[in-house]
Amino acid sequence: MVKRAKSQKKVVVAMSGGVDSSVAAALLQEQGHEVIGITMNLFSLPKEICRSENLKSCCGWQAQEDANRVAIALGISHYVIDFRHEFERTVVEDFSREYGRGRTPNPCIRCNQFIKFDLLLERARNLEADHVATGHYAQIEFDPAAGRYLLKKGKDRDKDQSYFLYTLTQAQLAKTLFPLAGLTKKDVRNIAARLALPVAQKEESQEICFVPDRNYAKFLRERIPQAFRPGPIVDLQNRIIGEHEGIIHFTVGQRKGMRIAAPHPLYVLSIDAEKNTIVVGKNEELYRSRLEASDVNLIALEKLAESKPVLAKIRYKHAEAKAMISPLEGGRIRVEFEKPQRAITPGQAVVFYDGDAVVGGGIID
Repeated sequence: MVKRAKSQKKVVVAMSGGVDSSVAAALLQEQGHEVIGITMNLFSLPKEICRSENLKSCCGWQAQEDANRVAIALGISHYVIDFRHEFERTVVEDFSREYGRGRTPNPCIRCNQFIKFDLLLERARNLEADHVATGHYAQIEFDPAAGRYLLKKGKDRDKDQSYFLYTLTQAQLAKTLFPLAGLTKKDVRNIAARLALPVAQKEESQEICFVPDRNYAKFLRERIPQAFRPGPIVDLQNRIIGEHEGIIHFTVGQRKGMRIAAPHPLYVLSIDAEKNTIVVGKNEELYRSRLEASDVNLIALEKLAESKPVLAKIRYKHAEAKAMISPLEGGRIRVEFEKPQRAITPGQAVVFYDGDAVVGGGIID
């Protein structure tokens, strides 16, 4: 067996067929590491969609083709691993269940938590790899004083993906590399062009991979038929003012689709799945100062023993807001905002920051 230099690592790179993961693999190879590309087969799209040239998803046939072409160009090994069963069980079933409860889930976070940084890490260990790497825009640092790995925002703040990675554990952070940490998207495109990678100008995937047409209702109709039952639309006084065609069609903060004549615009304030009811009201009634979160993971701290000031994001594209987080029973956390926030949505993630560092996060209840 050929021995690697101490500085050389064997790294498994999650290759989606996009420019980011392709450049991540190329950079690691330039640094002298032994790179193995792995593309995860996560979901079987219908053939007519899967073969579409317009598909902007990392789950299509074209994604596997592109990843393989990049691997050939770089001269690295490339494998496709079938995770469809595990993806269905941990991501798709949760996605369906949450929508059936009137909540709005974020499947990309679940995919990172259970697939990319769990199952893929396990496969990497089977290959005797030292690390797993992805094309995420985020940074990992070790803090000797705290004795903990820290997750920080990427250099490109427009592309920063730390929000989606708050579930990473200390053990996972220790075995993960983000080669694009200090790069901007423009830098990545330039590197891909310099290396003549076949995906240098490829468009980004912009959709949930298993719902490529963004038609959630079509995807979920057979999975959660109870979410398609007609029901009442009520105001805050519980007066019936309209009828909906299924809670699946609504999320907190939504204005469209109610077909109700009213003297002012109406927005979804909450969804009661048990009563199959949509509660609506004015825009100003969407603002809340407090939320509670469960399924909490802490990164910068081992434990939240007392209240702590943070900057909190209630959605990926939402501006950070000053807040105080406090521990609750069962590992849950209360978040109290300095200023009320619009459309706090159950099922979405709330992520806490201290400067550039991710303190942790959880799922909004």
